[in-house]
Amino acid sequence: MIPFEQVNDDYCDCEDGSDEPGTSACPHGRFYCTNLGFRPHYIPSSRVNDGICDCCDASDEYNSHTRCQNTCWNLGQRERAYVEGQMRTLDEGLRLKQQLIEEGVLLWREKQAQLRELQQVAEDLQVKLEEHRRKKHEADRLKEQTLKALEAGNGGLIRHQNSSVTSIFHLLDTNKDGSLTVDEIKAKVVLVHDEQRVLSEGEALALLDRGHRMDLSKFQSTLWDVLTRGDTVKIKDTQGAPGSLSSEDPHLKAADRAAEWEATNLKKVEEAYETVNMEISDLQKKLAIDYGTDWEFLFLNGQCYKLKVYEYTYTLCPFNQVTQKSTAGVEVSLGMWGMWTGKPKNHYSQMVYENGEPCWQGGSRSTTVTLTCGTETALRSVKEPSKCQYIMDFQTPVACQPVLKQQGIHSEL
Repeated sequence: MIPFEQVNDDYCDCEDGSDEPGTSACPHGRFYCTNLGFRPHYIPSSRVNDGICDCCDASDEYNSHTRCQNTCWNLGQRERAYVEGQMRTLDEGLRLKQQLIEEGVLLWREKQAQLRELQQVAEDLQVKLEEHRRKKHEADRLKEQTLKALEAGNGGLIRHQNSSVTSIFHLLDTNKDGSLTVDEIKAKVVLVHDEQRVLSEGEALALLDRGHRMDLSKFQSTLWDVLTRGDTVKIKDTQGAPGSLSSEDPHLKAADRAAEWEATNLKKVEEAYETVNMEISDLQKKLAIDYGTDWEFLFLNGQCYKLKVYEYTYTLCPFNQVTQKSTAGVEVSLGMWGMWTGKPKNHYSQMVYENGEPCWQGGSRSTTVTLTCGTETALRSVKEPSKCQYIMDFQTPVACQPVLKQQGIHSEL
């Protein structure tokens, strides 16, 4: 204890300097600025009566020749106006955030319903896919059987396809004059055991029953039987060349059309099934992302925000990627969506986008995005504090926190 008259007597009696709060006698002493109307604070006692106004209420220069003005009220009024403006912004931000939360919940439910619908469509398409695969297999098998029968070039063909005498006669009658000639027989009929050799004129005449022409009636009673047996001669060129049996036979044409039709149908279903599965995969990836405790950040997915800084345009697509585009049109990836990296008390206050394009110094480009409270959703600033490491300030109502209001009220008080 020291006598009261030794307080502020310009002599340091206490080691902590507490006896000289109003003088500069103690080297470690502190002077209390009351600053009524503004914020009170301490200054080193060495600044008391040093000719410089440190306290806004001028109390630190009570015994100097310096004339200090009391500016506390003006400073306080200015700060209160700023805090009130911040509170209004925060109130509006919290209102908008609540609205976005409600929209986020609805959007989340819609996405879940959409996923269930797509999964049901995929199941239905899976059933159709199996059915069309079965139909295509059957159509291909029928076509193959028809073709094999044609390749037999004999009665087996005719019995299998139930072709009429007339259709075969018209097939051989190339010039369609109603009669078969030696040249037409040589052009369309070959020996079963020597298909490459062209029939001689004598062999052709023999098939025409020694006549130079054969009409339908005679064909049915003579050559038709020979072709039906299929042990000596058959119809030539069964691979579908113009004018051949395979290209003109109505049964093979029908089998071809059926096979093509089923192949087309199968392809359509396969494409639809693939498209739906891609949509399901994309939607599942979107729904797997952490959009906040109330899905308040969900509305950001699918949106992009741009900001031009000098010769570059920066684009932030939340939960997707960050890019930088020069005026020359060159676009560089500054990172792909990584994770939330905010502190435990405010986990959703910071994002990281990583594995962007390689940096010339090594490593890859990355971007840290800090989310701040505001009434609008916009990209506010972009900086590159170190090579290939970017930081962004992203303002949005969903970053507003009720705790900020308590801090603001405390500051105002």
